Amino acid sequence: MSGYDLEKLSDCSRCPRLAGYMSELEPAKGRQRVEYWNRPVPGFGDPAARVFLLGLAPGAHGANRTGRPFTGDGAGDFMYPLLHAAGFASQPQAEHPGDGLTLQDLYISNAVKCVPPQNKPQHIEFRQCRPFLAAEQKRLKNLKVVMALGRGAFDSYLRLCQESGIVERAADYPFAHAACYQLPTGLWVVACYHTSRYNVNTGRINAKMFMDLLRQVRILAENG
Repeated sequence: MSGYDLEKLSDCSRCPRLAGYMSELEPAKGRQRVEYWNRPVPGFGDPAARVFLLGLAPGAHGANRTGRPFTGDGAGDFMYPLLHAAGFASQPQAEHPGDGLTLQDLYISNAVKCVPPQNKPQHIEFRQCRPFLAAEQKRLKNLKVVMALGRGAFDSYLRLCQESGIVERAADYPFAHAACYQLPTGLWVVACYHTSRYNVNTGRINAKMFMDLLRQVRILAENG
């Protein structure tokens, strides 16, 4: 699979539905459009990371506003304090790209780089973004573990592996929370329920579940 130029990510408009949605998205109450990033959101983190945390897509008034994954929304409010407690993040708060947050041994991105309507990317949008995902992964020379949040991100990553010839069938790796699969390359893929506000509020995922999985990911990264 040929990769896309990550330096040109912010100019990408390959998905007309997503570009149209960003152009029409009304800002949250009390905010103005000029405050919004409203472009594809790049990943960020430690270039020497052994762990790649992959989400679904930017939140409409979170990463799509701030320009940094899981920053400024409920999913990040839940996740970053736990990443800090696990030693992956320098601080528990994630408010904006200039807030001083750095990641250690961790890189974070999304399977789809632009905010989708109703937080539901279409199959073609996952496919269009996979070369960017491949380019991000290629830069992580020490990578040992990919931790995918939610079925959408997990399935798209396995499709990337299938398209790259790493696995024969993505369906051989079913999604389930805390499922850990070692690919033929030696890389581990770990599935996790998404840390969305809905999942947290309904108890589908909680702090203990997420921390337990982060500890497992750390073990896989050190021994993988």
